[in-house]
Amino acid sequence: MARAPNRYGSLIEKIFFDRYRDGATECEFERTDIESAAEELDLKLPKNLGDVLYSFRFRASLPEQIVATQPDGMEWIIELAGRAVYKFRLVKINRILPREDLARIDIPDSTPELIRAYALDDEQALLAIVRYNRLIDTFLSLTTYSLQNHLRTTVKGIGQIEIDELYVGIDKHGCHYVIPVQAKGGRDQIGIVQTTQDIRFVEEKFPGLRCRAIAAQFMEDNTVALFELVLQDDEIKVVEERHYKLVPAKKLDQNAIRDYRD
Repeated sequence: MARAPNRYGSLIEKIFFDRYRDGATECEFERTDIESAAEELDLKLPKNLGDVLYSFRFRASLPEQIVATQPDGMEWIIELAGRAVYKFRLVKINRILPREDLARIDIPDSTPELIRAYALDDEQALLAIVRYNRLIDTFLSLTTYSLQNHLRTTVKGIGQIEIDELYVGIDKHGCHYVIPVQAKGGRDQIGIVQTTQDIRFVEEKFPGLRCRAIAAQFMEDNTVALFELVLQDDEIKVVEERHYKLVPAKKLDQNAIRDYRD
């Protein structure tokens, strides 16, 4: 994973070791503790306190001294534990990465060039590509519709969360589905934190409807990896994985198309 700015590392390290005791599996803290840590360390307070936590939750590895306290096979994650309340929690190491041996499926690229020209970041571009190419429909064999993107809401026991994009879908039997999608581009990793939040949101807000949690990951060569994820025994498990390569229609391999049909 990427490295966070040194200032962020010093702050998160201070917060952790002020609370950690040998054998602990959880350490709770509040967002305001960032301010206290900055004052005690005589560091300039970051303008966006949330970015300190976001960096270590989704992008950057924790400082080496914190990692050194991890038992074998375990790692610290930072979870929401309420409104402006967080906790370090030990979980089993679980990495969801695209398989290198999986065949790629060619899909005619329907992404408008204007969207590609003005997408502001990897996440925004990935969500647009998935939406315009109806990759969720293809992947799940459902008819789906984007309900809302960058949905900010709250979940009991967790606090405020943000879902990258939320779809609703229907199958041939008329069964309805709620499909939270997390988009991962650049250095971001698919992890248990966002998957858990997405699933808990659906359970709370749409009781009785089936949740199918999806992660989308940019790969090389204009390819998008899609994963359907579930939580089992406090770990992320992959239900299904497919890799879709977006190509101009005139470059589709007709032999491959016949093979897909067979």
